[in-house]
Amino acid sequence: MKVLMINLGPHQKGATNRALVEVAKGLDEYKVEHEILWVGTDPIQGCIDCKACFKIRRCVFDDLVNTAAEKVRASDGLILGSPVHYASAANTLFVDRLFRVVSKEVALKVGSSVVSCRRGGASTTFDQLNKYFTISQMLVVSSAYWNSVHGNNASEVEQDHEGLQVMRILGRNMGYVINRLHGRDVEKPLPEQRVWTNFISSER
Repeated sequence: MKVLMINLGPHQKGATNRALVEVAKGLDEYKVEHEILWVGTDPIQGCIDCKACFKIRRCVFDDLVNTAAEKVRASDGLILGSPVHYASAANTLFVDRLFRVVSKEVALKVGSSVVSCRRGGASTTFDQLNKYFTISQMLVVSSAYWNSVHGNNASEVEQDHEGLQVMRILGRNMGYVINRLHGRDVEKPLPEQRVWTNFISSER
């Protein structure tokens, strides 16, 4: 049992990665292996709709997309993690090509998205990423709130206790679902006492 987590952000150890690391803690509780794949900062070629991938099961542009596709095929679940860029996801050219290659092979695999943002745009980015799963017949796993953390970098995300809790719950929920899909009789995740974080200071 394995989950591939793709960090679409430009910073390998940034806020998005911090969120994915917290998801991994929940997956660990259900003994689900995991890997974080960072897309890096090299230019990404967009899809040219050549349709070759439908025949050869690879993209004609031989880059990290093909590596990711093989990892998706070998995984039970996929998590797309992205920072918010102009109220939308980063590196969608990468995700577009990835799903062109694997969309016919991921039906009934488990999927979820994770978003990091400084302030706004988290919900629109969350919705945008989830559409990749729902158009591909994937099973979308949710958490106790929308899957987002707030902070401009990894250290600021540490202050978002509610967001980190949402990530842990997501990891547990995904671990539980994957185990059940494999026929394993595991107990449902135990609820955490809810944490509330609003970042509003009373200081003047």
